[in-house]
Amino acid sequence: MEQREWQQQQRRIQDELVGHLIERVSTDAYPSSTMLDLIEQSMGPDHVGDYAEALMDKIRQDEYPSFALIDRVRGLL
Repeated sequence: MEQREWQQQQRRIQDELVGHLIERVSTDAYPSSTMLDLIEQSMGPDHVGDYAEALMDKIRQDEYPSFALIDRVRGLL
């Protein structure tokens, strides 16, 4: 496999992984900070909006939203 093909495959796998993790954030009642950290370390600009929306959904749904989630959204701005 050529270097260029390998880099494209790596980007595709990373994109798929981050997309899957963002979906898990949406469905998990309390996503782990480890998973959120991994998303933030791995995501590209194309994922920021989806990730922010997943966090905002969690904040909107909770009567007493987590300050940690609020702080993560603020960090994306």
